[in-house]
Amino acid sequence: MKQKEFFIPFSGLKLGKHKFEYEIDNAFFESFEYQEFNGAEIQIGATLDKLSNMMELTLEAMGTVNVDCDLTGEPFDQSISAELHLVIKFGEEYNDENEEVLIIPHGEYQINIAQYMYEMLVLAVPQKRVHPGVLDGTLKSDILDKLEELQPKEEKQESEKTDPRWDSLKKLLTDK
Repeated sequence: MKQKEFFIPFSGLKLGKHKFEYEIDNAFFESFEYQEFNGAEIQIGATLDKLSNMMELTLEAMGTVNVDCDLTGEPFDQSISAELHLVIKFGEEYNDENEEVLIIPHGEYQINIAQYMYEMLVLAVPQKRVHPGVLDGTLKSDILDKLEELQPKEEKQESEKTDPRWDSLKKLLTDK
């Protein structure tokens, strides 16, 4: 994916911190062929600190993604926040094997941060997605009613009736 708005041309920047703002919607995720979200509305602030021999990139994200509840299938807005810190160094060849250090070739003049934004955001969404209405009991849903109906009922009457043959053995446990 080569979306030009996510390239930061650092060669023309002075030493020091530079801020960039991004608005992320579902088209961003679709460009990675990721279709888990119904919608997305996320703000990302990127700070690039250009030093004489390296750079530091900090990404901070806040927003919501619209996902389907794993229990009911009902769509809801899941709020997310995430932060990523990356050290960018110069070397002989491109190397992104280390999660916290990116090595780019000498002579490179720009960096594409889209992949880092994508990974940070996808990992920020909880694996188990539960509608807040399920948690607080306010969501009314046929699926929830069916789950409630199918849940095994505790049968207390059964546990109170005991087999008299076991009673004398149980007494041994309590008579210590």
